Parts: sequence; C-alpha cells; structure tokens
Amino acid sequence: MRRLLPLNALRVFEVAARTGSYVEAAAELGLTHGAVSRHIATLESWLGQRLFVRVGRRMAATPAAKAFAAEVSLSFDRVTAAAEACGRPTASRVLRVSAPTTFAMRWLIPRLDRFHGQRPEVEVAVATTTTLHDELRGGFDIAIRRASSVTGEQNWAQHHAAPFLDEFDTLIVAPALFGRRPIRAPADIAEHTLLASETRPRDWADWLAAAGLPVPASRRRVFDHFFVTLQAVADGLGLGIGPLPVLSLEIAAGRLVAPLPQFSVQRPGYVALIPFDADKTPSLTAFTDWLVAEGAGR
Repeated sequence: MRRLLPLNALRVFEVAARTGSYVEAAAELGLTHGAVSRHIATLESWLGQRLFVRVGRRMAATPAAKAFAAEVSLSFDRVTAAAEACGRPTASRVLRVSAPTTFAMRWLIPRLDRFHGQRPEVEVAVATTTTLHDELRGGFDIAIRRASSVTGEQNWAQHHAAPFLDEFDTLIVAPALFGRRPIRAPADIAEHTLLASETRPRDWADWLAAAGLPVPASRRRVFDHFFVTLQAVADGLGLGIGPLPVLSLEIAAGRLVAPLPQFSVQRPGYVALIPFDADKTPSLTAFTDWLVAEGAGR
C-alpha cells in the first residue's frame, strides 16, 4: 500500500506558506493557532524534515517549503479543475454576489453579459444592500463594498479584500435640464436646485470646495438614499453629485450629463470581499479576476 500523505495537513501547510503566517492561516481556515501547528507538525513528521523555522515571534517557511507549497498549490488547482470537468457539464453553478444598490444597477448588472460570455455555466445571483457600508451578514460568495478611506486601507475581519475600482464624484444633470439651462462654469449652478442624499452627506460640500464655491443659497432637496436622488436627477428635478465610473455608462448613453468633469472629488474605491471560509472555486476566482479587469478598463 502507498504511504498516503496527510491531506488535511497538506491543505493547512499550503495556506500557511502562502499567507506567511500561522495566524492568518488559522483565520482563513477557521482553525485555532494550535490546530495549524499540529497539522504542520504532522506533515513535517511524514516528510522527515522541518518546513517552518522560527524567525523572531513568527514561523517562516524554509526555501524548500516555499517551493513545495507552490507545487502543492498548482496541484490543488489541477484537482479542482479536474473535479469540475468530471461534474455534469450542464449543471448550473450559482455565484452569490452582495452589492450596493446603485453600484449593482448602474455598474455591475449592465456588464454581467461580459462575464457570462467567459463563463456561461455560472449563474450570478445579485442581492443588493441599501448602503455602501452595510454589514457583512453572510449568505454570499463575494461581497462588493466601498473602502472607508481613499487609500483602501481597512480591516475586513474574516475576509480577503481585492480592490478593483477607483471612484470620484462630479456634477451630474439630466440632458433636458442641461439643454434649458446649460452649465459652463461652476457659478452657473446658482439658479438650480441641488439634490442631495442622507447617505452621502458630504457630497455637495466637498464638490463645492473643489470647485472653489461657497455653499450657495440655492434650493435644496434631500432624499434618503442615493438611488432615489439619482432618479430625481434623471427626471430633471435638479443637479446632483454622482460617482464615476459607476455612472459612466449612463453618461456615455446620453441619459446623464457631467458638465464640469474637471471639478471632481476622489472617493474611497470598491473592493471585492471573499470570506476566508468560502469555497474557492474556479468560478469565484474567475469572477474576482473579471471584476479587477473591468475596473481597470472602467
């Protein structure tokens, strides 16, 4: 009989070597630090050599272990691909995506056909949240949220974070309203109604500062969520502050106008969040890679 490798220990080893940390490996796998240590010790006993050595207060993979881990990772990928090929080719694979409402409606959903063109066997089920910072309650394979800072630095507990789309705010207006009362310079907004959102309280103040304007005495209407404000802008009820490139397709199609794009405010970008304990299928990896590619292409 073949002397079989301890496969559970091999999986733990691959994560520990890839992350470079027993602590991060424990978090990703949902194990304790002690359990990770025991699995590594089991594999070291099977191999008859050390895989990690202590460097200061942490355990670091040896050069041989790093090379071994790279081969193990490739092998896991090949096994997963073989398992998918062995499965029913017509079986639908559902990928559950949680995303903010406006982002889902204006950026993600209009582009999904491009992803389906690459992976027609994957069904993407989109569930929306009403705020950008809605809690991560689970029930998804991947969540899209906006970072809390422009640099994207944030501690997403129990999640991998993959930044994929930068964002900046600029003035937006309906084409019909722009035709009646054109806006060629920041001062031209004085005769317009300003439409604002409770969920984005700083939008107007920040844009006015970027345009070098004081807070005007113009009429103002405030709505609870941005997707409601956006509809009011599209209906020609006033001017709004909108995010690009989230609204780039609306502007390209002529449904909205961005009359002063040179005056803009950078905002925190979007990140794709994958739970550490998620099943890292090729479909999930492909969708994450697709988001990054789409974000790069705007």
